[in-house]
Amino acid sequence: MKVWAKVLTEHRIMNETVREFSSARPSDLEGWSVLLHALCQDLDLARPVLLNKHMNDLARFSRVVFKKADFIEAVDFDAFEIEILPEKKKRSEASFL
Repeated sequence: MKVWAKVLTEHRIMNETVREFSSARPSDLEGWSVLLHALCQDLDLARPVLLNKHMNDLARFSRVVFKKADFIEAVDFDAFEIEILPEKKKRSEASFL
């Protein structure tokens, strides 16, 4: 699973990372918490609070936006967005014939 995380200020990307995780898409809060921690470490960010609303957004839209209010510590950006990138389908040799 490939995940794109970006920090936004005034709708501009200020910092971003794309990270590939060997595990499948987590279905629980604990699994997403581990991935969120890794992404925040890559971007040197405080970790936002992960709520059921965020979990629902990830499940329904493969995307979640954390606002300033989702962070316990003060942050100097407007939003932190995580998007699950779709996986490319592997083509078989038979499809080339």
